[in-house]
Amino acid sequence: MKTHAWTGMLPVDDTALAVTDTGGTGIPILYLNGHTATQGYWRRVIAELGPSWRHITYDMRARGRSKRSADYSFETNVADIDAVLAARGVERALVVGWSYGAFAAAYWASRNPGRTFGAILVEGAQPYDWLDAAIEARIRKLFKRLSWLLPLLRPTGLTPRMSAAQIAESNIEVGRIARVSVLGPVMDSITVPTRYVVASGASLGSKGDEQERIRASLTKLVERNPNIKISAKVPSNHGSILKKDFRAVADAVREVAGLDRTKH
Repeated sequence: MKTHAWTGMLPVDDTALAVTDTGGTGIPILYLNGHTATQGYWRRVIAELGPSWRHITYDMRARGRSKRSADYSFETNVADIDAVLAARGVERALVVGWSYGAFAAAYWASRNPGRTFGAILVEGAQPYDWLDAAIEARIRKLFKRLSWLLPLLRPTGLTPRMSAAQIAESNIEVGRIARVSVLGPVMDSITVPTRYVVASGASLGSKGDEQERIRASLTKLVERNPNIKISAKVPSNHGSILKKDFRAVADAVREVAGLDRTKH
């Protein structure tokens, strides 16, 4: 059934999310953004895949054009996936997440195997114990230093309408979610086709080979769960992967969608 294109604000709890749905008759793809990113980051992936797919993007709470909220927790962001899909009348979707969005995609796919064609995890959802007390302090200190700058950048869309302390705590929450004891069982429970697209090298905020060590954790994960594979390791870094290696992300989407078609 063909669905018409729609762009607007979706009321959810105490907020409203800015949503864009290209409509059409193709497989619905729901794109989940990085922590402070907006839906515009996906434009190259969407252009590469073209109009034969139904592309649904949205800004998370207080990001982009979405409104502020009293709750920016990870679980709330996962629940918002259900709200967006329900509002757009989508019963089954392919979820694609980058960075923070990859964690949300992994959690949602693990809990809703009958509602997803599969998941594409771009530079995120890698089980690793990178958070400790020192790093927590480092994150809080960094955002405290940036507290004067963030409001000035909000009109540009580069920063969310969250306080520096709220952004810091949200980043720290990701570190807790990423722990092997927490994320490992989630990934082991995934029963739908899941593909990682992995970047290379360091990026803003990382030190030395920190990120490559995190990426190396995927080796054991892939060995344990046959539904999960690494689709590509690309030369771009964490921050530029959607800009420079969008074709690899699109290829992973096609791969997972193709697997679903072979079942019928």
